[in-house]
Amino acid sequence: MKIEQLTSTHENWDKAAVFAENCSWGAGKTLAGLMGKNEFKDWERVFTAFEDDEPVGFCTLTEKDELHPKYPYTPLIGFVFVDEAHRGRRISEKMIEKVLEYAKSIGYGKVYVMSGEKGLYEKYGFIPMGEFESVYGGSEELLVIAV
Repeated sequence: MKIEQLTSTHENWDKAAVFAENCSWGAGKTLAGLMGKNEFKDWERVFTAFEDDEPVGFCTLTEKDELHPKYPYTPLIGFVFVDEAHRGRRISEKMIEKVLEYAKSIGYGKVYVMSGEKGLYEKYGFIPMGEFESVYGGSEELLVIAV
């Protein structure tokens, strides 16, 4: 398995977008739409796990993800997904490790993630900060990790 950090000029960008569009998680269509319009800042990335040159999972590192812009926290991991047939192999953990390495390499000391699932990101070392408003109108837990 290989994890690649993609921008719109990467040879696997379109392949990853098609995978996101057709995955079983509804948010994949949202990510595919963002990828189709290249709605990413120059430093933002889509991390994609590949097995035998086929995408099996993805996540992003972006300025805000779903965190309401009124909060000062950045960058955020978002859109974490692994295809059902490939779960249980620590692919999410490996993608998150790559995201954290990249964030540190571009000067960030902390990375955040919003989640509605209790205990999901704590196992990777994230620390809960409390409930924060989402751009979608509700609120979710915001977690942080030092890199």
